[in-house]
Amino acid sequence: MKINRSVPPATVVPVLVYPDVRAAVAFLTAAFGFVERTRIGESHRAQLAVGEDGAVIVADMGGERYPPLEDRVTHLLRVRVADVDEAFVRARDNGARVLETPVDREYGERECILEDLAGHRWHLAEAVADVAPEDIGCETVSPWPAYVDKTG
Repeated sequence: MKINRSVPPATVVPVLVYPDVRAAVAFLTAAFGFVERTRIGESHRAQLAVGEDGAVIVADMGGERYPPLEDRVTHLLRVRVADVDEAFVRARDNGARVLETPVDREYGERECILEDLAGHRWHLAEAVADVAPEDIGCETVSPWPAYVDKTG
């Protein structure tokens, strides 16, 4: 793949629409620890990074672009974090609406769900145990490459 320094290097980059791009950037950096990388106009778009390889583009409203509608969930953004409790407190204290407090799941994750200032839902997750999909009634169709080296 060719390198282009004008776009985020991640393979999948969600583009989220907000009524106020600058307010969204301020919220995402304060609440979830994103880092603004590129600003495209004062209120048009921004590219943000999170973690080692995560990215999101914040876009303005216009044309066919609208933020989520109240009480209608169209997507959920899952972000892996090192400490879900710490990330939860940070997001909540910076204005995220709590939809689900941190909880341990049978599949080895500790998770919570929050909503941002425009209604986008953020699913924060931390691995707390290594659980084989088969141990919880699932089927591994094709293992993730990163896990083949570690589990054989």
